[in-house]
Amino acid sequence: MRSLLLTGLILFALSFCGLSERLKNMTGGAPAENSNAATSNTASTGSTSATTIDAAKLTPEQQSIANSGTETKWTEQGLSWILPANWKKMDVKKEQFFYTTPDNASLIVTISVMPDNFPVDTSLTAYYDQALQQLKNGKYESVRMLAIDGVKGVEFTEAMPEEKDGPRRHQWIAYRNYIGQNQQLNVMTAMKGTNFDKHRDDFTAVMYSMKFVD
Repeated sequence: MRSLLLTGLILFALSFCGLSERLKNMTGGAPAENSNAATSNTASTGSTSATTIDAAKLTPEQQSIANSGTETKWTEQGLSWILPANWKKMDVKKEQFFYTTPDNASLIVTISVMPDNFPVDTSLTAYYDQALQQLKNGKYESVRMLAIDGVKGVEFTEAMPEEKDGPRRHQWIAYRNYIGQNQQLNVMTAMKGTNFDKHRDDFTAVMYSMKFVD
C-alpha cells in the first residue's frame, strides 16, 4: 500500500512538468540556468510578464515551526530543508527526495537536468501564465513569482479538489545551475484535501526553509 502511495504521489508531482517537454520540442532544447537572484522576470514571450518577484517570508507561526525543526540535507544536490520531528525519509535518490509524515503529508522534490540552451525565463513565464489560467479557472487558490534563498520560481497552491479526499499540493518550480548542470527544481508539499489546512503552515515553513549550496 505504501509503495502504491509513493508511486502515485511522485507521478502526481511530475504531472505539471509536461510543459517543459512541450517547450523543449518547440525550442530544440531545455531551460538555461537562472540568475540565482530575486530580480524581475523579463522574458519577452508568454501572455503575461511577471514584473514582481516576492521573497519567501514566514509568519510568526511558521517561523516557530522552523525553529523547532531539524535541518535535513540532500547532500548530493547541495540542498537542505528544516523538517518537523515527525517527518521521515521515504525515498532519496540522485534526482528524487521524498519525506512524509505518519498521516501522509509529503515533501517531494524532483530534479530534471535540462540542455544548456533551454530558455529559463521563457519557461518560467509559461509556467506562470499557465498557473494564472488555472487560478482564473478556480483550480488554484494562489499564484505568484517567488524567490526562495535567492532563486526565483513560480509558486502556486491548489484549491480544494472536487473529491475532498483527493490530493492537494503547494508547489514551487524553478531553475538553477549546479555542478555544471542546468536543472529544473520541482518542489512540492502535498496532502489529501480534507487535511491540507492542518499542514498548511508546516508546508510553507518546510518549503521556505530550503537552502542552496553554491
